[in-house]
Order: sequence, then C-alpha cells, then structure tokens
Amino acid sequence: MSLIEAIVLGLVQGLTEFLPISSTAHLRIVPELFGWQDPGAAYSAVIQLGTVAAVLIYFRSDLVKLTVAFFQGLVRRQPFATLESRLAWFVLVGTLPIGVCGLVLKKHIESSLRSLYIISGSLIVLALILFVVERIASHKRTLADMRWRDGILIGLWQALALIPGSSRSGTTLTGALSLGLRREDAARYSFLLSIPATSLAGLFELKHLLEADARPSALALWTGTLVAFGSGWAAIAWLIRYLRTRSTLVFVVYRVALGLALIGLLQAGVLQPLSGVENLTPPEQPVKPSVEKQVTD
Repeated sequence: MSLIEAIVLGLVQGLTEFLPISSTAHLRIVPELFGWQDPGAAYSAVIQLGTVAAVLIYFRSDLVKLTVAFFQGLVRRQPFATLESRLAWFVLVGTLPIGVCGLVLKKHIESSLRSLYIISGSLIVLALILFVVERIASHKRTLADMRWRDGILIGLWQALALIPGSSRSGTTLTGALSLGLRREDAARYSFLLSIPATSLAGLFELKHLLEADARPSALALWTGTLVAFGSGWAAIAWLIRYLRTRSTLVFVVYRVALGLALIGLLQAGVLQPLSGVENLTPPEQPVKPSVEKQVTD
C-alpha cells in the first residue's frame, strides 16, 4: 500500500465513520474506483482506532463523568441512580449484540458480505428506513429520558451495521430517532456507543494484522490512522452542529444516489462485485491419499 493510498483511505475512514453513510462502503468502493486492492476488513478496523481516538478526546469530559458515575454507583450499590451511571450501563449493554454477532459472522463480514451488491443494497434500504423514521419520529426525547429498553434496542440496531453498507452511525441514529430522541441527542449517544465496539474491533484486528505474513507497512498503518483521527474529529464537530437545526434528509439522498450509481457501475461491468476482496474462500487443504493395503502372494 502506497502512502497516497493510506492518506486517501484514512481521510475516507475519518469523514464517513461518524456520518450515516457507511465508512465500510466507502473503504470498499474507493479502492475499486481507483483500481487499488481492497484494503480488507482488518486494515479498515485498525485505522478505525484513529476515529476512536477522535471521539475519546472530543467527548473526554462526558466519558470521565460516565466512568466516575459508573464506579460510584457500584460502590454505593445504586448503579442506576444518576443519568451518567445509567448511560454508562446502556452503552455496555448496547455493545453486547454487535460483539456477539461480530464474532459469529466474522468470516462472512471479511469476505462475501463485502460484495458491492450487498453494499449497494444496504445503502439504499437503510436510507429508506431512515427516511421513514425521520417522518414519523417525535424528536422530543433527550438522553435523560432513555430507559433500559432504549439502550437494548439501539444496541440491536447497531448490530445491523455488521452488514457492510449499513453504517454503524446510520443504524444507531435510525434506532435512536425511532425511539423519539432528538437528533442531536441521538448523535451524541451514537458517538458514545461507538467507542467500545470500534475499539475492540480495532484491537482485535490489529493483533491478527500484525501476525499476518502479508500486511500494509507500519508507515501506511500509522498514516491512515492519524489522518482518520483528524478527519474524524472534524466530522464529529460538524455533524453535531448540523443536526441541531437540520434533518438527516441529505444523507438519505446521498445514500440512495450512491447505491443506485454503484448498481449501475456493476451492471455496466465497470466494477466487479468481489474483485480484490480478501479471504473469499479458505485455502484448500491438501488431501492425503488413502493407504491401500496391498496383499502379496
């Protein structure tokens, strides 16, 4: 992987991780359009650590409050007494579905599910669901109004993001909005909920990436991660300001347009659905010939 590729992919990762337009889709599409090899799910997960660092630093005061409240609640045997302690528990519980499903579906996520047909379909379907939710949601509830049911349901929505093209930000935003949360509160909770899942995924894949025989250089990894950090920070700040006064309609239109364009390019043969994707099939194991008993006279 060249330095230019690392910079471009880091920029794409950072800008699309927190916007409801799917970073996985763009990290799969951009290399295909430029004729580069698909960086793979492992590289994508590792440079996510840059965006994790961005959200950790951006929400550092919130995270300190949640962490302190969580442990204070345990010590005082009142784990759900404050808003901060409840949010901490909601984030933990909401992370379980994507963690379990991610381990079960890992092989498919890294191979066949990265088909551009699946990505295009996910872009369009989730955009239409978000559009419907925007129209019928009340947009009145705040984080203080969240209950256990909300934390669990949004966690289940987040698990849908394992389907490439769905967007973790997009599914959690959709789930939070469907429960009546205001757009800004839905975005804030989506960012907080992203921390455990993306951190664990990045660290898990980093271990496997470093153990692999063929992998991007350390320079490419560091460059992509740092660029993802800077662009991710900018995306967080912009999205929060944007959703204070505007709806998610622009993202709905963008997703549908991108999905339809992708289908058109696939049908025209400009793009191939699985070209360059890593680990599509497991290596064949050599078959040992059976030993036949020879009978001698």
